Amino acid sequence: MTHLLDVRDLVVDYVLADRRVRALDGASLTMAAGESVALVGESGSGKSTLGSAAGRLLPPSADLRSGDIAVLGESLAGLSNARIRQVRRERLGFVFQDPIGALDPTMRIGRQMRLAQGDRGSIRDQLERVRLNDPERVMRAFPHQLSGGMAQRVGIAMALSARPRLLIADEPTAALDSQVRQDVLDTVFALAAEAGTGILLLTHDLSAVSRRCSRMAVMYGGRVVEDGPTAEVLSSPLHPYTAALARSVPGNTARGERLESIPGRPPVLTAESAGCAFAARCAFAEDRCRNERPVPTRVDGRTVLCHRVAEGVS
Repeated sequence: MTHLLDVRDLVVDYVLADRRVRALDGASLTMAAGESVALVGESGSGKSTLGSAAGRLLPPSADLRSGDIAVLGESLAGLSNARIRQVRRERLGFVFQDPIGALDPTMRIGRQMRLAQGDRGSIRDQLERVRLNDPERVMRAFPHQLSGGMAQRVGIAMALSARPRLLIADEPTAALDSQVRQDVLDTVFALAAEAGTGILLLTHDLSAVSRRCSRMAVMYGGRVVEDGPTAEVLSSPLHPYTAALARSVPGNTARGERLESIPGRPPVLTAESAGCAFAARCAFAEDRCRNERPVPTRVDGRTVLCHRVAEGVS
């Protein structure tokens, strides 16, 4: 079967002035056509790097050391600049964290949308589909004349105008007020479902994940440590990091219970992790966890990177 997205053992370093920082340490993820998958984890886990790599949008400081990414069976690694632009235009859409910063500040919205979508229908219709009530005014506006919520809706309209096969949404509501976050996410998922577009949602918001994504992948230390159906992963997490992440989310505790934070800090890797990257923060860690890298284990329809799970320890 040809996957919509196939990330295989991806290793990416950022080359800084005085050192290398490993952002992805052998990350793997697959998506089927039309699937909605959430990629979750703390800041620094590698989510944004994986999302950018899926469109070959990594910055010049990034060094892709090994591994591969394929979209609909076509590897992105060796594509010419002309071909990768065509793949982005025909198969991929992107919604970024900073909606105003993602738009050209020197160009009116109508012209930006025309350049993005070509002759694919009416710009007015596209703006109305994302629930912008005065599309004529929006088309005449420059980005700085829009609110964050309006700019994000413009970004969504541009990303979905070409009916991409895969939409990569990197914290698409992070810069928005809480009152408009849910409405914006509702719009994204409704339009994607209508077009048959798969969504890779990069987010910290587990409540949004539970309502909208059929599958979730949990990242830590540059690897996907647990991957499976959302309801099962959240209700009975197998990896200790997934369990700790779920316990730290407001709303997951009973009234009167104290919210649990995850002790310690995420690692800053400079090379391949010798063992499990979560070992220093894990209450169950043993010597093996610190010295031996866990390999993927399939359990009840999930993939987990944990020695305890591999050994059947509950």
